[in-house]
Amino acid sequence: MSTLYIQEISMSKTLSLPLPGIGQQSSGSDSDGIDQVLDPQSIIVPPKVMAIAESFEKKEQAWFVTSQIPTDLSIQVQDVTFTVHKYPLVSKCGYIGRLELQPSISNFGYELKLENFPGGSETFEIILKFCYDLPLDLNPHNIAALRCASEFLEMSEELEDGNLISKTEAFLTFVVLSSWKDTIAVLRSCEVLSPWAENLQIVRRCCDSIAWKASRDNSTAGHIVNGEGWWFDDVATLCIDHFVRIITALRAKGMKQETIGKCIMNYAASQLPGMDEEFEGLRGYGYGKNELQFSILRGRKEDDAVGLSKEQKSIIESLVSILPPQPEAVPCKFLLKLLKMAIIYSASQALISELEKRVGVLLENANADDLLIPNYKKEDPGKIMKSAEQQTMHNTDVVQRIVEYFLMHEQEQQQLPSVHGKSNVSKLLDSYLAEIARDPNLSITKFQVLAEALPENARTCDDGLYRAIDTYLKSHPSLSEHDRKRLCKIMNSGKLSLDACMHAAQNDRLPLRTVIQVLFSEQVKMRAAMQGKERAANGNNSEQEAGQTSTGTEIISLKEELENVKMQMADLQKDYLELQQECEKLNSKQRNITAWNFSWKKIRKSSLFHRKVESDENGEGQHRANSSTNRINQRRRQSIT
Repeated sequence: MSTLYIQEISMSKTLSLPLPGIGQQSSGSDSDGIDQVLDPQSIIVPPKVMAIAESFEKKEQAWFVTSQIPTDLSIQVQDVTFTVHKYPLVSKCGYIGRLELQPSISNFGYELKLENFPGGSETFEIILKFCYDLPLDLNPHNIAALRCASEFLEMSEELEDGNLISKTEAFLTFVVLSSWKDTIAVLRSCEVLSPWAENLQIVRRCCDSIAWKASRDNSTAGHIVNGEGWWFDDVATLCIDHFVRIITALRAKGMKQETIGKCIMNYAASQLPGMDEEFEGLRGYGYGKNELQFSILRGRKEDDAVGLSKEQKSIIESLVSILPPQPEAVPCKFLLKLLKMAIIYSASQALISELEKRVGVLLENANADDLLIPNYKKEDPGKIMKSAEQQTMHNTDVVQRIVEYFLMHEQEQQQLPSVHGKSNVSKLLDSYLAEIARDPNLSITKFQVLAEALPENARTCDDGLYRAIDTYLKSHPSLSEHDRKRLCKIMNSGKLSLDACMHAAQNDRLPLRTVIQVLFSEQVKMRAAMQGKERAANGNNSEQEAGQTSTGTEIISLKEELENVKMQMADLQKDYLELQQECEKLNSKQRNITAWNFSWKKIRKSSLFHRKVESDENGEGQHRANSSTNRINQRRRQSIT
């Protein structure tokens, strides 16, 4: 370095610097090969002294090199200015050597501005120390930036052996990639070094190294680890682009899809803050206008820019793109949470449709709370829509499409019919209808369309549907009679249980025609149950067993319920007859007493009554004496006997 530095100045091994107060000196030695008369006010400076910087000093936003040689180059990196010597940098940086440096305006050497320098001013400071042969500290946190900056400055072996490109490349290969923690640290530092880190294959090599270590059964990458998923938390701290690269590499290495699904779920929980937030709808907020608005905007942050964050949207879209194709790789609950976040952050419609299809395949594993998707409107960040249709609490259109995708999937799987799956989905949909029915702004059309989304044979019992309809009628008391009849036509009264029929028979909210149908269907079921019982007693039930194998348990339960109803009806009829007889007795007794009192008053007023009383009083003593004598004689006969 020193030789090149001096040859650039005077093509000699010495340099003359003017010093005042020193006389002229001449040198005519032939051995030095110098045919030159030096300035009498000069001193010979060894070249090794010139090239060494004593230290670096920082003053506000500027760095200065402390040296015996005046600096002649000013380099600006970002908002920091470095005042250095030109030739130590030219000797190791091919990029600076190729530039035509412009003289400074202040006639102070040259000036240079480095645009888009990888790593910024901190990295350039480390490179200056390397150019001045000062101690250099390479570590996982700065190695990627130094590798990119050395490539930017073209610090190759052609200029000097052991230049910075070779040193950083060796450190990356032999130190960093052999350690799990160091590889993670380097990959994090590459997030701000795009596209240099990508073009230099630093990101690819780190991702492949992480995938290789994670795919091993018992990895000892820098420390002993045990158990599946020990690496989830570390990769969850990376940016989404690097995470996608790692998942792609893991899939290429044959990792289990369930493990990849768990890793994606862990990353989503770490990078999407609102992922675990539950949207419980109206149950926690009531029906007021303010509560309704708060619930609709529940998923939004106070700052609209955060709510519509491009970064969050990019994370969601990337996670959906790397989901394993197997339906069982991730649970339905996670997919529904991801769907809610995609709607809140205004993801593309194609991505939302993809999530809806995946949820439709696994719909039988969901629950009603998972389907409560808030009706979030991105067009208006601070107000509720004026129309009642847009004011609804929950997005029923999404659930309707999910049910349609479920039916399409069931139709494709006709060779393996899933009656159990449809039964579960019917119960799930009835529970969901009961939840959204409490929304006062939910139109009857949306409720009806969603209730009729499943085919008629999907429900074995309509008790859940009846409960949802009754909840809707209770929450919408102003419905017309026509709308009530229209709503009650959805359910099949013949599929109601005895308890539901008894409740419906006494429900004032139902139309009269519906109540009559419920009572009639219950009577038909009772008659059918009685006929079945008689046939079983006569021994002619072989055809019945063949035709009713699927409803045997229902018939038995209906028979038991019928017997209980009969007993209760008999008791009630008996009590009613007893009460009726008691009332008749009381009424007749009251009439007799009234008539007797009236007649007695008339008798007492008559003269005949007074004469009769006197005669009775005269004969009363005689009658009493005779009766007493007769009783004494009777006792004597009994004693003798």
